Amino acid sequence: MRQRMMLLFCFIFLMMTIEGNSEEKNFSFEVERTCAFSYAGDDFCWFHPRVATIPVIHKNGYPRVLMTLQKHLMVSDYYSGIYTSYTDDGGKTWTEPQSIPELDWVTNERGHKESVCDVTPGWHAPTKKYIAIGIRLRYDDSGHQVRDQNGCLEGVYAIYDPEKNQWTAWQPLDLGEQLKETFAIMPGCVQWLIEPDGTVLVPIYFAKTIDDNNKNYSVTVFRLKFDGEQFTFIEQGDMITHDVPRGMCEPSLAKYKDKYYLTIRNDERGFVTCSRDGLHYEPIQPWVFDDGTELGSYNTQQHWAVHSDGLFLVYTRRGANNDHIIRHRAPLFIAQVDTKAEKICVIRKTERIVFPERGATMGNFGVTAVSPEETWVTVGEGMFNKGARERGAKGCVLVGRIIWSKPNQQVIPYLPSFPK
Repeated sequence: MRQRMMLLFCFIFLMMTIEGNSEEKNFSFEVERTCAFSYAGDDFCWFHPRVATIPVIHKNGYPRVLMTLQKHLMVSDYYSGIYTSYTDDGGKTWTEPQSIPELDWVTNERGHKESVCDVTPGWHAPTKKYIAIGIRLRYDDSGHQVRDQNGCLEGVYAIYDPEKNQWTAWQPLDLGEQLKETFAIMPGCVQWLIEPDGTVLVPIYFAKTIDDNNKNYSVTVFRLKFDGEQFTFIEQGDMITHDVPRGMCEPSLAKYKDKYYLTIRNDERGFVTCSRDGLHYEPIQPWVFDDGTELGSYNTQQHWAVHSDGLFLVYTRRGANNDHIIRHRAPLFIAQVDTKAEKICVIRKTERIVFPERGATMGNFGVTAVSPEETWVTVGEGMFNKGARERGAKGCVLVGRIIWSKPNQQVIPYLPSFPK
């Protein structure tokens, strides 16, 4: 009898341990897919659509969701100025994209066109301002980037004041002195976050010298103060480097419970790491499934979908009958992350498709919480080969509404619910 009791006790203890080390159970979501608008011509395709909610503008009970996006001009990394579109009915309808004069191309003193690309917007609740952060770059007359001197790519931001219905022009980010003479600074296609005290954590990747450009990028995170008009430097975190082709690119940052998580693009595979303070990180590790096999996401960004009860990764990967897609950049997947395992990993059985593959690339996307009940994945279909049209792509700006089974407590303090 005593032996049976001991075995029962051990079994109960084991089950409690397993339960304690697992992620939230019975947590689910639905995915609803829509096409906000489309363009299937040969001269451009809509690219980099990303959104943020403006809770102080509302109509019929809905807060406005404002999208920034731009035209990919069908030459590698050749982009127009910034356009905006918005929805006042929870994504049912969208306005026609409009060019923003303050965010458009300008010609510099050397005769080069200057544009800003890879933009990620966000709502800064303490100051009630909508902020867009991206990379300023220069083009010659043929649409090729000019990368010949320090500062050829730089981190910039612009501010939208909903009360005045007015944008500022692009301004350089104040990133302190350590990277003052850096060849290229790129807060592009990143997820940045706002702390409870209003400070902002912005991850960037950079090339210290011209020799590092496109060969050996590094990643770091900055803590900045934002007063409603400008950013000022507070402190900088670790320099994350890795001696592999092109190094570390397009970092995205998330906070889940009491930790910060950073996912990083690399040519060969995606990497992940975590931190207690958002600035100093554990050694990076490759993204894997919970069975130990590699995730298969490479040379493409990954982004976070954060809920108060679960952390999720949105990504592309090999092995999905998608060898015909450039860099396997479709379908677009979402899966829950096991943050309590010995190594951070993706839980394979939770993987679902946000957008199925239909010939177009979907590697340049955004993920944003727009209300306590919904997180949106936004992407423009990359119409870069004939196969895209043949397989059904229409140059859509796609909106994938992740509808959570229970409200996201993390965003309730500053994002209102949509009407039921």
